[in-house]
Amino acid sequence: MATINQWYLGARPKTLPAALAPVIAACGLAVGDHEFIFLRAVLALGVALALQVGTNYANDYSDGVKGTDTERVGPMRLVASGAAKAKSVKIAAYLSFLVAAVLGLALALLTTPWLIAVGACSILAGWFYTGGPKPYGYYGLGELFVFVFFGLVATMGTYYVQAGGVTLDSFLLACEMGLMSVAILIVNNLRDIDGDRLANKKTLAVRLGDSATRRIYQSCLILSLVLVLALGVRTHLVLLGWILIVPLTVSLITKIDKVGKGRELLPMLAQTSRLLLIQGVVVAVCLGIAAVA
Repeated sequence: MATINQWYLGARPKTLPAALAPVIAACGLAVGDHEFIFLRAVLALGVALALQVGTNYANDYSDGVKGTDTERVGPMRLVASGAAKAKSVKIAAYLSFLVAAVLGLALALLTTPWLIAVGACSILAGWFYTGGPKPYGYYGLGELFVFVFFGLVATMGTYYVQAGGVTLDSFLLACEMGLMSVAILIVNNLRDIDGDRLANKKTLAVRLGDSATRRIYQSCLILSLVLVLALGVRTHLVLLGWILIVPLTVSLITKIDKVGKGRELLPMLAQTSRLLLIQGVVVAVCLGIAAVA
């Protein structure tokens, strides 16, 4: 049986900023707009984390049973490594999605029934990323779905359950969070490009090649800075946050061309995840302080 630590690693904790940052940023915006509701914010955070963990376990299960993870160079996979049975990992994914569904239902009861449909779509997107007969992650569509669900849905959804609507600022923030989440997936797929090519997993990185994938990564980070700057034009205190995150972002924009392949990209993955979280926290703090400044 897998140890508790192996289950923890199998949940891929380094990807969790993709779940945390959009909720934190949206809550900062809600505070700035005097719309923050603590209980709903906590429920939204729980939904986001449960969906992320469920998706990670589902990905571990599906890739493991298909043999895609055989040549993987990233973190340990429970099924492929033999640390846990495929059935156990599948159950872990189901349980995580169940937690997300229960918390999401509570949010829907507090706000609008439409959230039930949004939650169902999010769970299905998490499962069919690598699951099912034609997983969209195998056809180069992973980045699009990540942008939609980890950017637009997570950010504007968190803001909506507190404010009862969405705004231009919430859309700009959602796009920024989405682009940074896409950047994380791009580094992940760039790291696995050789193994995915052998497994016939046609991610965007496999389809476009190493060099073009690095350009897309850089574009995502540049556009994220542009979007934060746009938020700063509307809420001037965010400009201070923008100044703080520019050096960190630029360092990764330049660094991606200097890093090799495979395992050499692991630090880039962790640093991109950390940058997403830093951006989310910095923007949230600036938006929140602006409300009382």
